[in-house]
Amino acid sequence: MSAPETVGLIPARMGSRRVPGKNLRLFCGQPLLAYAIASALQSGVFSEVIVSTESPEAAEVARACGASVPFLRPAEFAADLSPDIQWVDFTLRELKRQGRQPELFAILRPTSPFRTAATIRRAHAQFLANAWADSLRAMEPCAQHPGKMWVVRGSQALPLLPLSPAELPWHSRPYQDLPLVYVQNASLEIARCATVFDTGTISGHAVLPFFTEGHEGLDINTEHDWELAEALARSGSAALPQLDAGKP
Repeated sequence: MSAPETVGLIPARMGSRRVPGKNLRLFCGQPLLAYAIASALQSGVFSEVIVSTESPEAAEVARACGASVPFLRPAEFAADLSPDIQWVDFTLRELKRQGRQPELFAILRPTSPFRTAATIRRAHAQFLANAWADSLRAMEPCAQHPGKMWVVRGSQALPLLPLSPAELPWHSRPYQDLPLVYVQNASLEIARCATVFDTGTISGHAVLPFFTEGHEGLDINTEHDWELAEALARSGSAALPQLDAGKP
């Protein structure tokens, strides 16, 4: 039996405020977007690697790096608060109108430059081996445990997780006595296209965890993140996908 057709979707909107223009900004001498495209193409699991962007400039860079940009994303799906479901649903429906009906899709964000082809292959194989799952989501142990977190209502601080044992609340326990909790990271997501159409979400109801290793899940959201990631890459502490010599 052949593997289900899977498309790689790389979001590259140009409206970032915390790191302006980050998707096209040079990272270790190359556009950040180029590394996401390279890892996706080199993974060998996608029938097509599609960049979703509202920007003609980003589309030009994406095509030069070997990705497809069959259409631009509507500007209303590229705002600061636009949820992923908007552009993913738009992309899958546009593909369907063009006669393309892949069974699976992956979201590969440019802001995780240390996600490699091997990372993608590992996640794809794990998802294929678990037919019960609607989706797979990258995650890692959280650095700051939510059992130690609080919300403030008026002048009172309340535990974020109110269901901890009454005799010894989580916020009063040592870290090593707290249950292991994971946080999602931006490295990748894989899901069934039917999940988007049937549930109006990109995750569905049955989510398979994919545990990233090393710096695979590092996400660039701030200038500090950018500086840290470049330092890791330049020191050799984290490996970037290899880019073809002729690509930007």
